[in-house]
Amino acid sequence: MRVKLLSFGVLKDVLGVATEDIEIPNGSTVGELLEILERRTSNLTMNDKVWQSLAVAVNREYSSTAAALRDGDEVALLPPVSGGSSADGESCAWSNLLGGRIAAGQVSGGCHAD
Repeated sequence: MRVKLLSFGVLKDVLGVATEDIEIPNGSTVGELLEILERRTSNLTMNDKVWQSLAVAVNREYSSTAAALRDGDEVALLPPVSGGSSADGESCAWSNLLGGRIAAGQVSGGCHAD
């Protein structure tokens, strides 16, 4: 079966593409797809913690590694993101999976003091 893979952040650089159609065995899970990709990039220096701490979305919904994939699914790989600060120096560590553009005013309330 084929799934559409979307790679963001460091994974886009590691995999060499932002979008790719990839053939995987029927009945594969998200975790099995990650294992395939990890083996494919095993010749590159990449911290195992990045693979272990990915957020994965299937068809724009956050998903677990146990989730079964179906032919035609869209799988987005979202590496860990942290850092940034608000105008008053509060830390900001969160992420949203959105289908559109984000205006700065929409996210200003998302930062909070630790």
